[in-house]
Amino acid sequence: MSNPEQITFFEAQKRIYPRDIWGRYRQLKWLAMGVLLAIYYFVPWLRWDRGPHVPDQAILIDMPARRAYFFSIEIWPQEVFYITGLLILAAVGLFFATSLLGRVWCGYACPQTVWTDLFIKVEYFFQGDKNARQKLDAAPWGLNKLWRKLATHITWLLIALCTGGAWVFYFSDAPTLADQIMHFNIPWSTASWIFGLTASTYIMAGYAREQVCTYMCPYARFQSAMFDRDTLIIGYDATRGEPRMSHKHGDSWEGRGHCVDCNMCVSVCPMGIDIRDGLQMECIACGLCVDACNQVMDKVGLPHGLVRYDTENNQLARNAARKEGKSVTERLRIIRPRTVYYTGIIAVVGCLMLYGLLTRQPFQAHVLHDRNPLFVKLSSGAIRNSYTFKILNRDHDDHDYSLQVNGLPRAEMKIEAAGQPDAAHLRVLADSVGQFRVLLSLPADALTMKRENIRFQVTDNTTGKTEAVETMFVTGE
Repeated sequence: MSNPEQITFFEAQKRIYPRDIWGRYRQLKWLAMGVLLAIYYFVPWLRWDRGPHVPDQAILIDMPARRAYFFSIEIWPQEVFYITGLLILAAVGLFFATSLLGRVWCGYACPQTVWTDLFIKVEYFFQGDKNARQKLDAAPWGLNKLWRKLATHITWLLIALCTGGAWVFYFSDAPTLADQIMHFNIPWSTASWIFGLTASTYIMAGYAREQVCTYMCPYARFQSAMFDRDTLIIGYDATRGEPRMSHKHGDSWEGRGHCVDCNMCVSVCPMGIDIRDGLQMECIACGLCVDACNQVMDKVGLPHGLVRYDTENNQLARNAARKEGKSVTERLRIIRPRTVYYTGIIAVVGCLMLYGLLTRQPFQAHVLHDRNPLFVKLSSGAIRNSYTFKILNRDHDDHDYSLQVNGLPRAEMKIEAAGQPDAAHLRVLADSVGQFRVLLSLPADALTMKRENIRFQVTDNTTGKTEAVETMFVTGE
C-alpha cells in the first residue's frame, strides 16, 4: 500500500527576482517612498516650543512621564480615548481607500512595501538587474560574488539599524538619545528595541518580502469583503489581448490578440504573479505591470491599456461596447453606499474628536464617595460623608482651585490635605494630580431623604473656568 500524498498548507518560498522598470507608477512609488521615509526618519528631529520644563520634540511618546505630545496637543493617560479614535479613523480610512482604489495602501504606503522596495533597489545597485542577480546566485562563490553579496547585506543592515534607531527616537528626546547611542551609553531596554527592530526589518524586507503579504498580513485575506464592481483594481483586458502569441515586426494583428506573451508583466511583479490570470489575493496593486505592458505596447505601436487600473463595471461596459462596435465612456463611481458609509463614520468620529479637543478643559475633576462606611453619624446628630477628590492640572504652571457644593444648602465642608487651608485655595502643582480628602456634614434637622444627589463645582481661580462632578450624599434616614 503506497503512502498517501502529503498535504501542506504552506508553499515553500521561491526566490523572486523582479525586473527593474521605469514608468508613471514606478515614479509614483519612488515619490511615495521618499516622502514616507523622510517623514519616518526626520520627524523626531522636529522641534516645537511648549515652554520651560516641557519636552520640545514635536512628536513624542514620553512613557516615563505618561504623556504623548503631538505638536500643540498633549495627551494624558486619562485621554486614551483619543488614541482609540485615531485607530478607528485609520482603520475606516483604510477601508474607504480600499473600497475606492483597491489595495493602494499595499502598493504604495505599507511599510513592508516601502522597505522591501528600498532593499530591492540596494540589491539592484550592487548585483544588477533580474538576469544578473539570477546568474550571480547560480554562480560558485568567488571574489566577485563575495563583495557584491557582502556590500548588499551591509547596506541592508545599516538601513535596518537606522530604522530601529528612528523608531526609538519617537519615545525619547532624539538629540539626547542619538548622543547616547554614539557614546554607547544607552539603556538595555532601548538597545533591545533597536536590535529587535533592526533584525525584523532586515529579515522582513530582505528575505520574507512577499511572504509577509501572502501569509502573515491578514489584509489580503479579507480585502475582497471591501471590493465591489466599482473598486479600482489592476486588470488585464482579455478580450483585447487574447489569443496571445509572440509578435515580430511587420506581422499582421489579424486573428490574434494584442498580448505578445513577453511575460514582462510577470518579470516586474514583486509578488511573482501573472496578472493575466485575473485578480489574485497576492496582487498589491503596485502598478508595475501596467508600466511594463505600456512600454511593450509603445514598442509594437499599440495603444496603452492592455493592463490597467480599472473597475469591473468599466470592463463589462467596454466588452459590451466592443461587440456592438461602439465606444464607451469610462468613469470611476466614487459616491456609492459603501463609500458613503465609510465617509459618514470618518466624519462622525473626526467631529467627536475635534469637539473634544476644542472643548477640552485645562483641568479635570473626579470625585469618589467612600464606600465603607457610606456615612458617619456624629455626636451632634449630624451626618457626615467622606469623599476622595482629585484635580488633574494639565497646565505647565501651578494653579489654585476653589471647591463648592450645590444641592445641600446647609452642608459644612472641610478639607483634609496638607498645606490646604480651606476649600477656596486648593493648590495643584503643574502637570500633576492633586488629591484631597473632603468631609461633608449635614445637620440633623436638615435631613429629608436617605440619599441626596449633589454636585461639586471646581473653579480655577486663575482662569475662572469651572467643571462640575456629580455624586451623592447618603443620610441613612
